[in-house]
Amino acid sequence: MAASSFFASLTPADLAAIDSQLAATDQLLERNYPGDDGTRQPVHTVYVPADRFTPSLSAEWGAQAITTAEAHGGLERLGTLLGQEPELAAAVATRVAAKLRSEPIEDVRLDFEDGYGDRGDETEDVAAVAAAQAVSEAVAAGSAPPFIGIRFKCFEAPTRARGLKTLDLFVSTLASAGELPEGLILTLPKVTTVAQVQAMDFAVSRLEEIHSLPAGRLRFEVQVETPQLILGPEGTSPVAQLPHAVPGRISALHYGTYDYSASLQISAEYQSMEHPVADFAKEVMQLAVAGTGIRLSDGSTNIIPVGDNVENAWKLHGRLVRRSLERGYYQGWDLHAAQLPSRFAATYAFYREGLPAAAARLRNYMERTEGGIMDEPATARALAAFVLRGVQCGAVGSEEVLALAGVELSRLTALAHPRLAHTTSK
Repeated sequence: MAASSFFASLTPADLAAIDSQLAATDQLLERNYPGDDGTRQPVHTVYVPADRFTPSLSAEWGAQAITTAEAHGGLERLGTLLGQEPELAAAVATRVAAKLRSEPIEDVRLDFEDGYGDRGDETEDVAAVAAAQAVSEAVAAGSAPPFIGIRFKCFEAPTRARGLKTLDLFVSTLASAGELPEGLILTLPKVTTVAQVQAMDFAVSRLEEIHSLPAGRLRFEVQVETPQLILGPEGTSPVAQLPHAVPGRISALHYGTYDYSASLQISAEYQSMEHPVADFAKEVMQLAVAGTGIRLSDGSTNIIPVGDNVENAWKLHGRLVRRSLERGYYQGWDLHAAQLPSRFAATYAFYREGLPAAAARLRNYMERTEGGIMDEPATARALAAFVLRGVQCGAVGSEEVLALAGVELSRLTALAHPRLAHTTSK
């Protein structure tokens, strides 16, 4: 029977009425829920006091990480400490060794907040300018991590003016030196209200105007460190309002382990990334940014692999990194060079362990092959995104993906982010 012979009751006018009724919904989805843009997300953020950053920091941390690993039996032994089977530990160790030599830090934040303290206005003015100059030197020398920026003081009344001036001096010094670093990231800490984020939006908008930067060039991260951002005074969730209060401006939400836990009167001994209060906050954050393109980062552990505690600290860190990855938090904070081996070992093992099954399911999905699991398009996107993240961080190679899944990197990216591919093809 020809399609034209079917009888439909709804008229074009009915469809137009529905389109009109849903116009606001269409606009909301287009503007506020663009999805992930498919670009690389760093697996970690390293925090260092702003005055300790030098263009050679990344190489120095990489060398320290390798030295620590070698002093404790090597990277393969680290893998076994983290519970990896010998074959996996060997494959991971090779890649981690290469990573620590080529790109030991993926993202670094020059810290003017807790890691810097109050040293007086004159000292911090000089340090803010020096920090920008050091970043410019590192970028020019090719030694800067791919993502780099500052965390300035928060917008609460006692530190607001100081934080804004540091932000201004840093951005203005970078802008006067030429083009801003491609991976520039600004971090707003200790946010308690939507209004503080709107104020940050105003501040960076003005800096864009003053320095003739494209609108939206200065995006920023929001640190979720206070309970007021999870549950506001009206019983609503301010963190869920943030993406819609300043659409397109926020790049990520970062969970602050210790400030948040302390705010809820959790005693110091039990403050942790895996405490139930942490899990609740991070689940709310996850719901708040779903579909918005805003990324998530877990916090840190302050148990550092030094002295007699190296191996126990590695086991804890590796377990926490793996736990975050399993829960959809693909980034976290590192505070010491000796945490890099366990960060990359746990991360690489996560992707390498999951690659064979994910690749097989992807191949079956694309080839319409029946198997023990019937994946839907949403799950196929998640499988592709998992594999793509593994490639982007260096855990697996694109040649491995092609061999196992039969898919090129460009096709994998399009499958993981179909909306992006559709937009690009227009």
